Amino acid sequence: MAKTTMFKMFIAGEWVEGGGGQTQDIINPATEKTIGQLCMANGADLERALVSAEQGLKDWGRISPWTRGTIMKDAAGLIRSRSKDIAMLMTREHGKTLLEADVEITRAADFIEWGGEEARRISSRMFAARDADARVMIEYVPVGVVAAFAPWNYPVLQPSKKLAASLGAGCSCILKPAEETPASTNALLQCLLDAGLPPHVINLVYGEPAAISSCLIRDERIAKITFTGSVPVGKLLASEAGKYMKSSTMELGGHSPVIVYPDVDLEHVTDILVARKFANSAQVCVSPNRFFIHDDIIDSFTERFCTKASALIIGEGTEPEVNMGPLANQRRLEAMELLVADAVKRGAELVLGGARLNRPGYFYPPTVLRNVSPQSDLMTIEPFGPVVPINGFNDDDEVLKQANSTDYGLAGYIFTNDERRQAYLADRLQVGTIGINDIPTHTADIPLGGWKDSGIGIEGGIEMTQAYLKSQFRYVKHQI
Repeated sequence: MAKTTMFKMFIAGEWVEGGGGQTQDIINPATEKTIGQLCMANGADLERALVSAEQGLKDWGRISPWTRGTIMKDAAGLIRSRSKDIAMLMTREHGKTLLEADVEITRAADFIEWGGEEARRISSRMFAARDADARVMIEYVPVGVVAAFAPWNYPVLQPSKKLAASLGAGCSCILKPAEETPASTNALLQCLLDAGLPPHVINLVYGEPAAISSCLIRDERIAKITFTGSVPVGKLLASEAGKYMKSSTMELGGHSPVIVYPDVDLEHVTDILVARKFANSAQVCVSPNRFFIHDDIIDSFTERFCTKASALIIGEGTEPEVNMGPLANQRRLEAMELLVADAVKRGAELVLGGARLNRPGYFYPPTVLRNVSPQSDLMTIEPFGPVVPINGFNDDDEVLKQANSTDYGLAGYIFTNDERRQAYLADRLQVGTIGINDIPTHTADIPLGGWKDSGIGIEGGIEMTQAYLKSQFRYVKHQI
């Protein structure tokens, strides 16, 4: 009998199975077969992690920013050199293609390297006070121990964003990644450790999400919360953090509108939108979701889009010809079925797809609906899956009203070659990220943040470390 793979936690400087002996099955979403057991934390494990993280804060603080930057940049190099192996782990536990996994891991390495560079740029300020015999100093110091909660859709990239910022600022971290995808996240941490990160600086735990978040947020040793995930959970965690006067960074859901005008090359535009909509099986917070296509081209656009979407090869991500893998879990399948059923019930026309594939695995094909009611769940709830509503419009202000009609404000996309129209729409879209004639990728050098319910704060860019620092004003009198 083959030995069961145990996906362990990293607590107090060692890989451990957890004190309570509780485990959870890890499922390959392409086969629905169990590929290992995840070790889960109990209360004693969390206490050990908190004690360790306090020690890690001291250990990391004794290392100069320059050397911290070197460790992080060395870790980025290890991530890149191990990307093929980590990608195989990710594809087996998540389902995305090997190419998508490899691209994700490269982006994660960029974030870790960028965080190491930013670690070296944090500096204090000093200037003359109004009193000629005094000076003012502004010092920036790490906020403390960070509790970081990362999702399953990008199991290496999303933790890397949080670790890059917190480590770059000089903080230690207790990381709780998603329980569905532990192998690739664990491999990310191993790269940091092998690069010389002191072992107490990061503690990595798994377990029942509500119990872990409740324990960590209320503990006085935790200074800051960072979370990527759904709006309802983000609001709950931010509310809990507020009870204890703790800052939070929230990168929450999106329901990005796409606005397409007749003056563009439809072949090129549909190539872009098919590729970006169905990337990662459409389980992306900035995915183009609500398609508003000008009435003059909506029929032609829909035909081209559906033809190209139908040509995608769906299957296990380890197969080289596959373009799109399964959804990550059974919950996403059920969510797609409910969204489509609700839209059709409200009068939408099902043009493409619309039913789970009849094979093992959580496979759901590209699905397109026309004339979707604005009141349908598909237009008001982030789908996080490969379902596309296409509606028409013929007026700028009309489409802006529709685009801005949700509580989400993460991203929006405009396709037109009319520069005046580009500016008019961009000035009025209520989102934090706008792509004009393209769907941009979030890279380490770009600050990403949502408006409205889509988040608090940003990740990336030169602003990366700001939310993980606190300032101290010192007024120094020369003589008394």
